[in-house]
This record gives sequence, structure tokens and C-alpha cells, in this order.
Amino acid sequence: MDTSHYDWTDYYDIVSTGLEHDVDFYTAMAREANGPILELGCGTGRITIPAVMAGVDIVGLDLSEAMLEKARMKAKMMKVGNHVAFVQADMRDFTLPQKFAAVIIPYRTFLHLLTVKDQLAALRSIRSHLQEDGILAFNIFVPSIKHLYEQDEKSSTRGIYEIPGTEDRLYVWDYTRYDHHQQIAQIIRQYERVGSTGVVVEKVNVPFYIRYMFPVECHHLLKLAGFTVVNRYGDFQRSEFGPDSTELIVVAKKIQ
Repeated sequence: MDTSHYDWTDYYDIVSTGLEHDVDFYTAMAREANGPILELGCGTGRITIPAVMAGVDIVGLDLSEAMLEKARMKAKMMKVGNHVAFVQADMRDFTLPQKFAAVIIPYRTFLHLLTVKDQLAALRSIRSHLQEDGILAFNIFVPSIKHLYEQDEKSSTRGIYEIPGTEDRLYVWDYTRYDHHQQIAQIIRQYERVGSTGVVVEKVNVPFYIRYMFPVECHHLLKLAGFTVVNRYGDFQRSEFGPDSTELIVVAKKIQ
């Protein structure tokens, strides 16, 4: 069956566990900002909930109501449900009643904006919600030309995962097709749940799209939207970004 990638929140949480040290990085950055934080594309609260547990005043925004329902449930389980707000809205065009010391977009969520028009719309919405000295922080992967060529129209094994509370396993594959003219990757993720007897009990195909970006392109886009880059890192331990970096973490401020 075909369905939305973000409707399958339990499978999403099993597979999408983030990048090494990203929770620590964004939580520390949120605390350093010393003010209210807005997280865009908060999903099921993987960053939001640890941040609020660390004393951060944070609002989580996401387009998927299914993801937000899971986030609210997890926050309630962690006994912080009354200390965090989750808002359903589109990052390209949102209006909130406050301004923020920082806006964060973890886990490459910015790449779900599939056109330059959408990217600029989101950045301008972010800019209007930042305090005068507020910062924007997000991360994207660094595209590899070799990888883009070799993985086009091919399937790859994402992994095999234990399903908590059961004896079942989750087998996950990604099929990727690239449109290099638009810099868009179509990814069809296949979840196959296998019971303890080896019988497939559920199979789901969930397509989603991302638009990959190159580092120089990212800098130009931010400047066009009224930001200046103040820091960039190659990993979440704040190592210097360089030619061998596979991740770009950007910290930017509004141009006054």
C-alpha cells in the first residue's frame, strides 16, 4: 500500500533516530540563545522534548498532524506536556504571536522545501519571527557527485530494526530517483514488518521528496533572504567545516 511517509510515526521513530550528537548540539544552542526557541519540522519531538527537559522554552512546529499527535503523547509520557507547545503549520508561511531568540531546523528538514521560491518563503517567515539578535541554525547533508550518480534509480538497504515491545523486526529499503535539473530526490521507503516466524505481516511503501543543496548555494540563499552566516560546522561537535565534511551545520543571523 502507498501512503504518506509521515503517517507511519511508529516506524518513523524506529528508523529516524537522527545524527550523532545532534540532540546535544541543538539543545546546547537553544540554551545559549537565552530566550524562547522555535523548532521547525519538529516531527515527533526528538529534539523538542529533550530541549524542554533541559529547561528550554521551546515551540515545535510541523506540517504533519500525525507527527504532532505522537510528539504530544511522548511529551505527556515524559511529564513535560504542559511545558511545550506543538503547532500545526507550514514553515513556508506561518504566523505566531511571539518572536524567538533562535529558530532551529534539525535533521535536514530544510531540504523538504522543493523549490527556491519555497526556501525563500520559509526563510522570510523565519526572519520575521526572530528577535533582532536572533539566530537561525540548521543542517543539510553535503551532496557527493559520485553518490548522486551511483545511487540513481537503485535500491539500498536502510537497515533491520527491532520493534519495541514485540518479537517482530522491521526491514527497511530505500529506492532513490534523482532529478538533477531540479536537484530533487524522490525516495520510496519500503517498510516490511516480519513476525517471529519469518512471515511478513505488513508491507508499506512511503514516498517522500527532498531537494539537495550545495554549500555555496546555501550561503547565497541565506544572503538573498536577509541573513549572514556567522558559523558553519562539519559535525555536531562543532568541528570546522572543510572539503571532507559530509554534513554542513549553519548558524546565521539577520542582516540589520
